[in-house]
Amino acid sequence: MRPPICRICDKNLVDKDDGGLIYFRKRPSDKEWEKRMEGIGGVGHPPYAEWFCKKHYDRAKELKHLPINEALKILRSEGT
Repeated sequence: MRPPICRICDKNLVDKDDGGLIYFRKRPSDKEWEKRMEGIGGVGHPPYAEWFCKKHYDRAKELKHLPINEALKILRSEGT
């Protein structure tokens, strides 16, 4: 897993109450990543998951039905 740093503002999430990890809808490329990881017994930060600070977490969670690239575009455009 990547260190817990907000994808939007780069805040370090020191405490569990500072935010959390959101899993977004998987794209075809994400499913392929999972198959490759299974095949090699690999582990790592899923490309469809990202950390968000408390300020950005709730809005990101509202967008988890979208693929991560679409959700991030919205979050950045809103300037949240």
